Amino acid sequence: MRSHEKLLLENKAWAEEVKQREPDYFERLARGQQPEFLWIGCSDSRVPADIIVNAEPGLIFAHRNIANQVIATDINSLSVIQYAVQVLQVKHIIVCGHYNCGGVKAALSHQRSEYTLVNEWLTHVKDVYRLHREELDAINSFDDKANRLVELNIIEAVNNLSYTSIVQGAWKSDQRPMVHGWVYALDDGLLKQLISLGPDSEVDEIYRWTE
Repeated sequence: MRSHEKLLLENKAWAEEVKQREPDYFERLARGQQPEFLWIGCSDSRVPADIIVNAEPGLIFAHRNIANQVIATDINSLSVIQYAVQVLQVKHIIVCGHYNCGGVKAALSHQRSEYTLVNEWLTHVKDVYRLHREELDAINSFDDKANRLVELNIIEAVNNLSYTSIVQGAWKSDQRPMVHGWVYALDDGLLKQLISLGPDSEVDEIYRWTE
């Protein structure tokens, strides 16, 4: 049996098991979604949002990219953020990265000619390194340096979120959402909060919303 065919069979078995346990489960889900959280995570296959927080479908609206970045010119992620904040009216946005991130490790290395698009995407992580070069270069171990850059990259993404007109407008009008930065440890499965910002947080005046 091919691997993708196994996934289809597993799907059928899962759907049947769920219907046996809760006959109206899929009917309820089909009526619509009202998620409380927007999750911006890394594309890494080992960090599935719903599973690591033991969440039921419908609770988390998710967007994932390499190294869980929030970039002001990325229309894809900004569209997700706008829909989550303005239409779904989520109460929390979580940026979740993870230690031992391949994207972050790549950003600490020289660009490779065969990865032209990936190089461009990781430029923003390299910028975080450049801004914190003194602290990071004082760390001797490459893995420890990479893991600290993971944390700094999450914090930068949370700050970038707080600067967007989408979040600034929602803070001004609705006093939501809270924006959190979490990091996930692959070796023990635990999450740690690094930063949390809300409507009353100090944000540089240049980014503040005005009417």
